[in-house]
Amino acid sequence: MPPLDGSSPPGPVTADDVAEAVRLGTAALRGALDADWSVPAGPLTWDCWETAEHLADDLFAYAAQLGPARPPLDREVPFLWRRDRPGGPANVIFAERAAGPAGPAGLVQVLEACGTMLAAVVRTTGPEVRAHHGFGAADPEGFAAMGVVETLVHLDDLARGLGFAWEPPAALCARALHRLFPDAPADTDRRLTLLWATGRADLPGRPRPTTWRWYGEPRA
Repeated sequence: MPPLDGSSPPGPVTADDVAEAVRLGTAALRGALDADWSVPAGPLTWDCWETAEHLADDLFAYAAQLGPARPPLDREVPFLWRRDRPGGPANVIFAERAAGPAGPAGLVQVLEACGTMLAAVVRTTGPEVRAHHGFGAADPEGFAAMGVVETLVHLDDLARGLGFAWEPPAALCARALHRLFPDAPADTDRRLTLLWATGRADLPGRPRPTTWRWYGEPRA
């Protein structure tokens, strides 16, 4: 995958990008239903089940944040978040833990459903709408980009834990980087740069970030 030269913006992040990221991610996960989902997901302290559940919850939460007629600008929509265990992710969304492959298959279906919700809400919400996020009040494109980043990055975590190949499209990574990470280098491998921007990989000549954030506010 050659580096992009950064000579022109890669275009906006859309509802179709959310749908593509989730489609690719769920297809990859369906190839790993027989794997051990209780192992850690890459560098995370969460196991693979918890990480996929967290991803589904993120996609749901981004859709929900845009959902009210007047989305809140100072807080999250007040769902009840809880943890299954100390140190686990705090979620609204949990999947039924059935035994055997049916359990992971159901979890992947939950993830797919939450991704479809986010794509639908982004597609039907006006570009002037803003809603609260801890990394900046965002428009629908911003929440779409957040959903794409969460999906691409956590699928990398899951690929490391479950042992499948994961190579998201460079153009999809480029659009998400451009929207949310304005300080990221523009002339490097897009997939690797997205992992670098989220503290998961090294780039030649650049130290890995020990803390990171994205910027949800619409770019000027």
